[in-house]
Parts: sequence; C-alpha cells; structure tokens
Amino acid sequence: MLHRLFTRPAPTTLYLPPAAAGDMTITWLGTAGFIVSIPGRTLVLDPYVSRPSLGAFLAKTLDVEEALSTRLIPDADDVLIGHSHFDHILDAPSLCLRTGARLIGCSSACNVGRAGGVPEEQLLQVSGREEISCGDDIVVSPLPSAHGRIYFNHTPLPGPIPTPPPWPPRNHHLRCGEVFNWHIRVRAPRPQTILHIDSAEFFVEELRDVRADVVCLCAVGRNYRPRYVEEVLALTGARYVIPCHWDWMFGSVEAAARQLPGVDLEGFVDEIRAGGAQPVVLPPLGRWSLPE
Repeated sequence: MLHRLFTRPAPTTLYLPPAAAGDMTITWLGTAGFIVSIPGRTLVLDPYVSRPSLGAFLAKTLDVEEALSTRLIPDADDVLIGHSHFDHILDAPSLCLRTGARLIGCSSACNVGRAGGVPEEQLLQVSGREEISCGDDIVVSPLPSAHGRIYFNHTPLPGPIPTPPPWPPRNHHLRCGEVFNWHIRVRAPRPQTILHIDSAEFFVEELRDVRADVVCLCAVGRNYRPRYVEEVLALTGARYVIPCHWDWMFGSVEAAARQLPGVDLEGFVDEIRAGGAQPVVLPPLGRWSLPE
C-alpha cells in the first residue's frame, strides 16, 4: 500500500508491558484517544477508532463503525474533546448516544455532537479553565491552548464550526475549533493527575501552576515547537509520559502501528528521558496503570 512507502513500523522494542491492574487504568486508543478508568467512572478523551482508509478519507463521508466502537469503548461517563478535527471527535457523538455520556468541549465540539444527534442535556460547552466534577472523585479542567503546526509548518483546517455540520461528515466539515489541553485530577482511590496534550502546542501561562503525574503528549509536529518536551516536563514535573498521535491514523486501529511520516518516535523517547521522565510507549489499545 502507498502509505508503507512513507511510514515506518513502530519500534516494538520500545513498548513497555502493561502494568498490573491498579486503581486507575489508562488505555491508548491510537492517535490522541485515551480511556481513563477508575472504579465507578470512565472518561474518554478524543475518541477516534472508526478509522477510514486513506482513500475513503479523501473521497467519502466519514462513517462510524458502531460495532467496533462498542467493542473497543464499551463504557463512558464523560467524553472530553481537545479539538474538533475528525481524528479527535469522529466517534464522540455515537459514543455519547450509546452510553449516555456527556460530551464536553468547545462550541465547535458541541455542534458536532448536535450534528450526530446528541441531546442538549448531554452537551457541556466550555470556554476554558472551568473545574468540572466528573462523579465524586474526578475533577477536570480545560486549559486554553492552540493547535500545533504540522507538515510544512501548517495548521490544518483552522477556524470554528459555527453550526452543526452535515452528518456523516466529510473531513473538511470538521474544523479545528478552540483547543484545550485537559487536566484531570483523580482524588480517590488515591490522588493521581493526568495532563492530556492532544496537539503539539501549549501556552506557558496555562501550565505554570499545573502539576501532573502523567502527561499524554502529542508527537506529531513537535519539531515546530521549540523545547517542546523539555518545557512541558519542567512546567508539570511529570514522572511519566505516554507518547500519542505518532501513529498512522488511517485503517484499522487493531493493526500493527506505523509511525506518521516525519515522526521520530525514538527521538521523542530520548527527549522524554533527557527531561527526567519515564516514557510509557503503548501499542494501540495497550493499557497501563500508574505505579504506586
């Protein structure tokens, strides 16, 4: 296939074996998608598992594979959206309809939810810096950010989605919208914190007082942000980094992962180690728990 000419297999020697099940588990769904689970509560970030082939992406509407989504993401209480590009939001509306979860994001993300039929009572529009309770034991905050620059120093499909787009959509219907990095604070069974950076950009002033045990950190485009990894680690004091958004985003998430063109996962891992954190490189659908 054409993409094999431009991508490289993921270096499986970097994969860490999943830790023994703990009181919080983190599952990587591929791209920037994650499931964060504690007893009694499940958060899903940027769900995108209905990954079309590149040909379908270019020529067709983007359809949701309901059976696959149900199997890979059986439960959700809250769905957090970092921004509204297709590879961050495509599966969110159907997931919220199936599970009754809240869709939490900017006005553009909520318009995508509306397009997919999500009732108004399940939509929570945020503008940044709110503290949102997710059950009794989790508080989340959307930290204002921007989309990173990727190929050719370019931000794809900038701008808002002012009204609900056609559904199912084409790629160009799902513009970026506002961008948030999500700070997740788990209070029980034990205090744990996660920072989710789904695009390789951040505002220093928004992270100055943020601490995180774990950072889920976007890889693609990192070379356009000076001192990206070093600065995130210095600001947050993170002990662990889960690289994300380094994988080829078209075709089955259950297939062996390949690196996006221009992404140097080995170099990314080296930068994480140099910054004093432990990289946790998961395979697609791999699970991990923060050690005690």
